[in-house]
Amino acid sequence: MSVRIHQLAKKIGMENKELLKLLISRGYEVKSVSSTIDNISAESLVEEFSAKVSEGSPSDSPEPVSKKTTAPAFPAGAIVKSAEDIKRERETTADKEVSPKVPVEPKSEAVKAPPAPKTPPSAPAVTKTSPAPAAPLAKKPSSPPAPPTRANAGTMPPQPSGPPKPPSASANANAPKSEETGGATTEDESAKTEKRIISAKTPIVVRDFASEIGLKPFKLISELMEMGIFASMNQTIEETVAQQIADRHGFTLEIHHRGETQGDKSTEKKKVEKVPDDDPRFLKPRPPIVCILGHVDHGKTTLLDAIRNADVTANEAGGITQHIGAYQIEHNERKITFLDTPGHAAFSKMRARGTNVTDIAVLVIAADDSFKPQTEEALRFAKEANNSIIVAINKIDSKGANVDRVKQEMQAKGIAPEDWGGETIAVEVSALKKTNINELLNMILLQSEILEIKANPDCSSSGTVIESQIEEGRGATASVIVERGTLKKGDALICGEAYCKVKSLMDENGRLLKEAGPATPVKIIGWSEVPASGEKFSTLKNEKAAKKFAAEVADKRKKEDNTTPTSKPSSKGARKVSVEDLFAAIARQKKKCLNLIVKSDVHGSTEALTNSLEEIKSDKVDIRIISKGVGHISKSDVDIASASEEDVTILGFNVRLDNGVQSQAKHNDVRIIQHEIIYELIDQVKECMAELLDPELKEKKLGVAEVRQVFGVGKNRKVAGCMVVEGTINRMRKARLVRGGKIIREGKIDTLKRFKDDVKEVRAGFECGINIDGYDDYREGDSIECIEVEKVRAVL
Repeated sequence: MSVRIHQLAKKIGMENKELLKLLISRGYEVKSVSSTIDNISAESLVEEFSAKVSEGSPSDSPEPVSKKTTAPAFPAGAIVKSAEDIKRERETTADKEVSPKVPVEPKSEAVKAPPAPKTPPSAPAVTKTSPAPAAPLAKKPSSPPAPPTRANAGTMPPQPSGPPKPPSASANANAPKSEETGGATTEDESAKTEKRIISAKTPIVVRDFASEIGLKPFKLISELMEMGIFASMNQTIEETVAQQIADRHGFTLEIHHRGETQGDKSTEKKKVEKVPDDDPRFLKPRPPIVCILGHVDHGKTTLLDAIRNADVTANEAGGITQHIGAYQIEHNERKITFLDTPGHAAFSKMRARGTNVTDIAVLVIAADDSFKPQTEEALRFAKEANNSIIVAINKIDSKGANVDRVKQEMQAKGIAPEDWGGETIAVEVSALKKTNINELLNMILLQSEILEIKANPDCSSSGTVIESQIEEGRGATASVIVERGTLKKGDALICGEAYCKVKSLMDENGRLLKEAGPATPVKIIGWSEVPASGEKFSTLKNEKAAKKFAAEVADKRKKEDNTTPTSKPSSKGARKVSVEDLFAAIARQKKKCLNLIVKSDVHGSTEALTNSLEEIKSDKVDIRIISKGVGHISKSDVDIASASEEDVTILGFNVRLDNGVQSQAKHNDVRIIQHEIIYELIDQVKECMAELLDPELKEKKLGVAEVRQVFGVGKNRKVAGCMVVEGTINRMRKARLVRGGKIIREGKIDTLKRFKDDVKEVRAGFECGINIDGYDDYREGDSIECIEVEKVRAVL
């Protein structure tokens, strides 16, 4: 077995970082406070530091006081009274304070004093003296003397410094009674001196305060009137006045101000220190949480299918995982919780969330493909989350598989396999043929034993939201991992702005559960709204408290959103607008913008789609997301799109349309784009952005004709007699007259004749007559180029 560094630091009373530095300096191979060392080294460190503490701490304990019973010293010249004198004196001074006098027992009894106090050390020592000659000591009595009463209280031996405490009823009950003193009377008197402690919060209302001290409100008002204070039942009184009235009725009043806990004030009651929920005494072993990571199409979900004996890939659009799936299996009578994360680049945040809640990360690498960008990203996430890494080299039976190349790259990435002298467990598997699946599960259980994964199942439950969505007939639901405590039906939960009273709990197979312990994946039904994926949830005492807390969080976030940072004005006044700023503002006004409403089936997909859209960079078109949410496309989404002054497109990922939405969108000219595969949906958005740009004009030369002779037609009109030397000349096409290498005229060909007939086109090698609209100054040797202008779609 081994011991974690942070547990050892707590045991020897040292900071985690200091112990980590000490171990590194002594040659231990440890990386973080979660690393472990062997038991022998841990015990030697505990002995070393306990010895240092015992040697370095000075002995400040008081000298032992002898338990030998000593008799009180009689002052010199004291008059020894008889028992009858003492009895007579008590009867006359029963209810009055008397000066302390030395009690003297009857001559027939020995004088015995209580033992000397052990604390404080500075108390004067009691010396044993002989009694006065007139009262010789007799033999030791068989019964102890009567306890001291108010009359002879001053004769007690010296007491420790500090305020005197009234004798308790139990102490008086155990004390023997004497004939001279009434024990029961002494108990009643001491009980009267004890005051009951009550507490009140400011402001102190008359009605509430009266009930605290056990008075009718009108009686309390009468007492206040006697003090010259006129107040009604619903008015407040000063703290000092409340203190006086409480003291008058035998109470000690503690006043707590708003925002102040009761532990902030010192009371006579003994404070009980609450043991934290993470105390090692409460921790019990829990199943490990394992995250499946890797590049897209490297076989992560197929591997999980082989473990679960279920076909998940067939249910995912396009054969890629687009959600986080959480499942629990049992192997060798022990449970393991698995998380399957997407491998596509758009789901990087979902992969990061998966590593943050897991203990062991299984990195799947295809033997025929080795390391890829998402593989390296997943490895980085696992290292940042301090996960224990196990590499599953998949597809070892495929053509072109090269396991040694994968291990070589593992060594280059700093996770060398064990058979190459490293510390990373690498298992060669085939998810398709279910080869070495049991060996992989055995390695996971072995690693969990080394990590000693534990949690407290008896405290208030808390955990992380893995995925959230809106389901038809169920409303807002969330798939969570319980990290500590036991989640039960009826619990009140809070997660950011969303709160919940758990209506039902379901496992991954849809079976209803009554409770879910640590490391259990479960779907919670009953949320007020869709909670954000990756958020932590916790348990509160009731639904009312959860609702109030969620409202406070919502108000706080709303205030933060409304608060816009303002630039500090310069000492010389407002900053002058430069010419560059003016041109930049004009460019922004001319820039096109694609307005979108994003809807998705689950919160994680909405987040992934939004991040992917924001990463589309273009100097010509901006993307502005008006709103985003979870659920089907509804009529309200169409209303929002149609109410905008600009064109708005609704983007739906893996969702369907509500009834009547299609016709309403057509009527309001609102475009809706839907798809079930995220990267194809992103491609469609890019096409929509390109459509907003003005098309680019591209000229294409169709043919060239040379002017051989100029003919006059009618009054003051000329036509160019030409020979087509290249391509074709088409009527009503754009033409360009070139003379001496310079463009003289551009216009449409309005007349094209072959002999006396009008024709649409003339090919190369034939003669024709050409006239350009609005021009007749042709010369022999000119060239007429026939041009076609094409509109080319702009590129982002």
